Amino acid sequence: MTNITNTKVLTFDLFGTILDLGRCLIPFIHESLDVRDIKNITADVFWEQWRYRQRIEQYQDSLLMLGHSGYLETVRRALHWTLRRYGIETTDDTVDEFMHGWQHLSPFPEVLPALERLKSQYKLVVLSNGDPDFLDYLVMQRVVWDFDNVISVTSVGAFKPHPAVYRCAAGRLGLEVDDCLMVSANSFDVMGARSCGYRGAYINRYNLPYEDTHFQPDVTVNDFTELADALL
Repeated sequence: MTNITNTKVLTFDLFGTILDLGRCLIPFIHESLDVRDIKNITADVFWEQWRYRQRIEQYQDSLLMLGHSGYLETVRRALHWTLRRYGIETTDDTVDEFMHGWQHLSPFPEVLPALERLKSQYKLVVLSNGDPDFLDYLVMQRVVWDFDNVISVTSVGAFKPHPAVYRCAAGRLGLEVDDCLMVSANSFDVMGARSCGYRGAYINRYNLPYEDTHFQPDVTVNDFTELADALL
């Protein structure tokens, strides 16, 4: 058992932490590449490039401060870049076809049993870069879990790890920042939360190194089962 003092609420990242993006999206990507007879890129590598570019789109969106575009818009922009990167025509039909998989995301298999365990001790809240309507759909129709709250960064107008996201979420919940623990498989998310005074749990699903920073996670585990074991 890990002693996380004062923690009253667990705030969860959704994309890549609760929802298994790669497993859900790669089959759609493979089908779209195959139907176009694209041979110069595999679905796995295409997804890796798409996801990487989306991070850049989100950082640019926050830094330029020209108005918050929204999560799915940064996904679409990143898709345009990735399609052009591999010489694939960016018609509306092509873009819509590649984007279709985002409506079919599902959680990692161990998530729901772990949430069932964790709810006995903590409030469970989604704190996501996703757009509000999209989050509502995903939580109700794809995760199918009754969280205590679902908070979108749209209310702040910047993507995580902008500090306003974490501070505003704590305020919205009526809590101090050190009452909250951010759970994410994205290390930049844990780092951002820790820098604002949150506790942090890094779900290292992808066996990736953590940021070179003194804002280290309080807990590092491989999945939600291990998270529940550590926090209860």
